[in-house]
Amino acid sequence: MTRNSPLLERAVDACAVAAKFCDDVDRQSRFPTESMQALKDARLMGVMIPRELGGESASLRDIADLCAQLGQNCASTAMVYAMHQIKVSSVVSHGADHAWHRAFMACIASQQLLLGSSTTEGGGIGGDLGNSICAVERDGDEFTLRKDATVISYATQCDAILVTARRAPDAPGSDQVMATVLKGQYTLEKTAEWDTLGMRGTCSEGFILDARAPVDQIMPLPFAEIAARSMLATAHLLWGALWYGIAANAVSRAQAYIRADARKKPGQVPIGAVRVAEASNMLQLMRSSLNAGMERFEKAQLANDDLNSMSFAIDMCNLKIGTSRLLTDIVNQSMMVCGINGYKNGGPYSLGRHMRDAMSAPLMINNDRIFGNTSNMLLVHRLDQRLAG
Repeated sequence: MTRNSPLLERAVDACAVAAKFCDDVDRQSRFPTESMQALKDARLMGVMIPRELGGESASLRDIADLCAQLGQNCASTAMVYAMHQIKVSSVVSHGADHAWHRAFMACIASQQLLLGSSTTEGGGIGGDLGNSICAVERDGDEFTLRKDATVISYATQCDAILVTARRAPDAPGSDQVMATVLKGQYTLEKTAEWDTLGMRGTCSEGFILDARAPVDQIMPLPFAEIAARSMLATAHLLWGALWYGIAANAVSRAQAYIRADARKKPGQVPIGAVRVAEASNMLQLMRSSLNAGMERFEKAQLANDDLNSMSFAIDMCNLKIGTSRLLTDIVNQSMMVCGINGYKNGGPYSLGRHMRDAMSAPLMINNDRIFGNTSNMLLVHRLDQRLAG
């Protein structure tokens, strides 16, 4: 996922800051304030916004490159940036013809706002994005909602939160909308801490979110369409890109370890060299999958029928499962190469943080849930078995 991009050049300082503070962010389980400020200083928060609204009309490929680069330096920073851009993508894709959201996009670009997301919910909903218990209640030109959110990533640091809820109190759980609520329009009551194995800097605590805002801030399309046509694919691609960054850095550390070992024993091939070759092979597969997935998404965006098809949904689901599995395999192989030096915290070959961050990948929209959804689609969908697709 690497190309020569002007945006990558602008992100060099932010990546350096992310690398400098990554261990402290992980150790303290704190928000990566320094690296996120560096991204804002580089004017990288609103680059996906259309140029006529003050952005740079950056492509999803550009953002994926940034996520991959950040992932090589601090996975928490990369995840925060990816989740922000996933929300920006939803607004750009589905709010362009809506006056309030056009004005909101201009604010994101000019003020370098940070967007958060509240899609998970208590009461047995958990990570099932397609259902909600809470509901939007309209009161004239305004609406209210109260959501028991099991996690809201970096909720206290963001400037706005995109929240899913039922369309109305009498609507079924799957009849959802997504609403944007700005800081000052909602309150947060913490219900759960964030003390986890990895991705500790995302600060994904649980909250009761109470909001009141104008109805114009509700996205015009049903959430099911937003998820199917842009959000889930964008999430899987950007998550995969930052996971690639973690994997690439792990392989780089393993390769550096083997080279150092080889210099100590001239004429001998270190025992772990074969594992480095295997990890490199898996890294190439990961990159190829992500680039193919990006091409698939770009192609589908040209045809609504394809974008809404089972074939596209299955491809994106398989991409997410495949990249998350490859990540954990690659980091494990790299750990075996570095041995105790990878197992120790600190030092140039340490991979503990990489492994702990990698363990979150299969759980973000749980792979078992995705397999369940895919299995239902495969009951009626015939796979395309052509090599060219």
